[in-house]
Amino acid sequence: MKATQRAAFPHIRTVGLSGLIVSFADRLSEPHNRAALAFREAVTRAAIDGIAETSTSLASVFVRFDPDVVSHAKLTEALQTLLAVEDWSDVSLPSGRRLWKVPTVYGTDLAPQLSEAADLAGMSEENAIEALGTSRVRVLTIGFAPGQPYLGPLGAEWNIPRQTELTPKVPQGALVLAVSQFVLFADVSPTGWRHVGQTAFRTYRPEAAEPFALRPGDEMLFFPVTKAELQRRQYNDPEFGGAYMENID
Repeated sequence: MKATQRAAFPHIRTVGLSGLIVSFADRLSEPHNRAALAFREAVTRAAIDGIAETSTSLASVFVRFDPDVVSHAKLTEALQTLLAVEDWSDVSLPSGRRLWKVPTVYGTDLAPQLSEAADLAGMSEENAIEALGTSRVRVLTIGFAPGQPYLGPLGAEWNIPRQTELTPKVPQGALVLAVSQFVLFADVSPTGWRHVGQTAFRTYRPEAAEPFALRPGDEMLFFPVTKAELQRRQYNDPEFGGAYMENID
């Protein structure tokens, strides 16, 4: 579809027999992610009959509903009415968000691609650690694996491409980087993103009452520690590796 033919945002599309998706943009930006997070909370507050589940992606909200209770047309009308209430790209983020401060080893044999990422960003390893270790990032969305967050946005200097070849395996808790985002890996996995940091944070805990540690809209700060410090924290706190959480609002 040519750009001139592309539907104006936000728009609502049908997803199968029991879903609608409300899109605020066709690419990530901070205002469009904020819009998705805030609109999802508004849909929840509206308590529209027939809605069974909502979730967010980088710039969209998925709504699953029971078509025996509410039709596509009626739900679309209700969502359009809600969309008209606000400029959703200029609203406040939802309440109840948390800031997680996570001990992280940058570089070393635990995260061997820091040097390559720093070179691509045009800085030394030391400057890269300082920049990444003080960047407060948002949980933009959760996906790919259970509980696994996409985090950002980082500065434009970190808009580096993915690798041309796949890394066969990174461990649970790996902090990887590309296209101005972090991903914190929920489990052992292959990746095309560069492994720049290592944590002992478990984003997915199937044994817990709340299996996903993080929520979209939460924020994270990956502060640097030594290998010995991370090992000590992991021993004392095998669930979160010494991370601690503060309420934002």
